[in-house]
Amino acid sequence: MRIILNLLRIIVGVLFIFSGLIKANDPLGLSYKMEEFFEVLHLTFLSPYSLAFSVCMNVFEIVAGVAVLIGYRMRIFSFLLLLLIIFFTFLTAFALFSGTIRECGCFGDCIKLTAVETFWKDVALLVMILVIFFYRKSINPLFKGTGIVVLLATILSFGIQWYVLKHLPFIDCLPYKVGNSIPEKMKLPPGAKPDVYEMVFVYEKDGQKKEFSESNYPWEDSTWKFVDRKDKLIQKGNAEPAIKDFILTDADGVNQTQAILSATEPVYLFLVQNVSKAGSGWDDKIKAIQQQWKGEKVFIYGVSASTKEEINAFKQQHGLEFPFVQMDGVAIKTAGRSNPTLILLDHGVIKGKWSYHDIP
Repeated sequence: MRIILNLLRIIVGVLFIFSGLIKANDPLGLSYKMEEFFEVLHLTFLSPYSLAFSVCMNVFEIVAGVAVLIGYRMRIFSFLLLLLIIFFTFLTAFALFSGTIRECGCFGDCIKLTAVETFWKDVALLVMILVIFFYRKSINPLFKGTGIVVLLATILSFGIQWYVLKHLPFIDCLPYKVGNSIPEKMKLPPGAKPDVYEMVFVYEKDGQKKEFSESNYPWEDSTWKFVDRKDKLIQKGNAEPAIKDFILTDADGVNQTQAILSATEPVYLFLVQNVSKAGSGWDDKIKAIQQQWKGEKVFIYGVSASTKEEINAFKQQHGLEFPFVQMDGVAIKTAGRSNPTLILLDHGVIKGKWSYHDIP
């Protein structure tokens, strides 16, 4: 039994350390996933604390994994791990059976698991942790000074997350990483089947509305009055583009996406997801790029999900003269994990990405 117990400790410990480190690489990503759960569970009052929850959860996963591996205070940590995995199993079961959340984010954005895979992974972990919990009294520390190791793991876990929140993730697992071509990522993967839609026409006669297909709508019958046209999904495709919502719209509502992605000169995108929550200390560096723009050496566009009025006030406050375009807020948060983030494009290929702390 001791051999099995030690094997389970290694599996559980390594998995929790790995899971915690993967998510600690991008704590903001986990906080966004938490906000998604809070919204579905009608707990939106917790959303302002999602980042704090994310950081603390990642720290606990890493520290608990280390504690299980070295046998540190197993009576406490086995109980806490059991509570955590029960909570995780509930969440993944909810995601699976409700169908409201497709991915739980248990390994961040670097390793994607479906709701089914995540649920059975948590069930397996629950069984293993139950065994560890029942035999916790027979687990002794591997060596003296295990408390120091746990303390160092705690400091390291917080330190990693402090760094990536101040800068950017060490490993960018999202579609907007340096080297990726945005136009290519907006295409369906090779061999993928797109969604198939059917045009549906809504007509009204004698106060009753009826839907018609493209082949049988009553275009010759003047007693039917046209009301609406919509697209109806008749067959779901088997894949989606990695980048779906990269749509840049100028102040007049004109789509500038292709013009920006196909520009022959270097293009800087200054991503400010929410202008009211933008960090500080970047003004001089951005104004230096603005001078290059005035000299027609580069293009620079601000990109924000804020309203036009908020953007104009932000530009005036910081002395920004280059144009701003608007884009979906989720897409901006995916493209840049800091607010603001600066991206350099060359023919749509991402050549550089910097947190506002690191703008060159």
